[in-house]
Formats: sequence, structure tokens, C-alpha cells
Amino acid sequence: MIHTVRIAGQKKHSSVNGPGVRYVLFLQGCPHNCPECQNPETHDLSGGTKTEINSVIQDILNTRYLDGVTISGGDPLMQPQACCEIVRQLHEHGINIWLYTGWTWEQLQQGAAGKDAIRILSYIDVLVDGPFLNAQKSDQVIFRGSTNQRLIDVQSSLRCGHVTEYSYTS
Repeated sequence: MIHTVRIAGQKKHSSVNGPGVRYVLFLQGCPHNCPECQNPETHDLSGGTKTEINSVIQDILNTRYLDGVTISGGDPLMQPQACCEIVRQLHEHGINIWLYTGWTWEQLQQGAAGKDAIRILSYIDVLVDGPFLNAQKSDQVIFRGSTNQRLIDVQSSLRCGHVTEYSYTS
């Protein structure tokens, strides 16, 4: 089992990375190189800070007034084993989990990010999929940067075998 993860940073109380007040964990590493990426410093897989997974989880569990956790990056699926361990443990605590990835749901199902990435899906509630596309940038889409990205209700999608979009009502 893996015990460490490379993190680019964290934000303990965010209201822009999913509904409510969320702890946002930014994992290091991203292969997508989206033009105009808001976090280009997270692309280098050897960057960031090597951190004990248990320390990350304890920090999240000790943070008060949270409605959920969002895993972002970089692309969290570049560290699939560490990410899987984090979301598994958070899921066991009943925490609502969102995950942002530059891969699409369909690419993940075809194994583009590996088997561990597919396993991660069973522990998360919402997947924000697809690369950021500056040509489709919009401030009219909630919790996304560009209109091609989807908010996917992961558990519903896994049950029915096709993408079910998450419906957000404020």
C-alpha cells in the first residue's frame, strides 16, 4: 500500500469547487497541459510536497464546518493509488467527495488513466470531467471552467451504465 502523496496545496474552506463549504486538496501532476490552465504549477509530477496520506486525511477530518471535499490538481488521477486511498478513507467517513479530472468519463471507462483510476470512481460522488478548453470558457457554468466539462453523478452513472449528469440546485 502507498503511504505518501504529492500535493500542490490545499484550501480548507472553499465555496467555488463544489456545493457548500469544501476542503480542496490539489494533487501534483497533470499530463493534459490545457492552454490557459489556472494551475500550471501543478503539472510537474515531481513537484509539490511529498506528504503522508494519513496526515492529509487527519487534516481534512479535523477541519470543521465542511460540507464535503474536492480533489483537484493537476489531475488527481496521475497519482491513482494515493488518490484512491484518500477517497476510500474519506468515503468511509461519509464525506461527500468531488473529483476534477482532465480525462472524460468515457476515457476513464476505457482505461486511459489505468485500473486504479476506475476504482476511484466507486468512492466519489461527483466527477467533473474533461479538459479545460479556453475556447469554451464560460462564467455561466457552475463549478466548471468550460462548457465541455460535465458534472457527473458518479454513483448513478455506475448503477445505470451511462453518464447521468449531476443536477445542482442552490
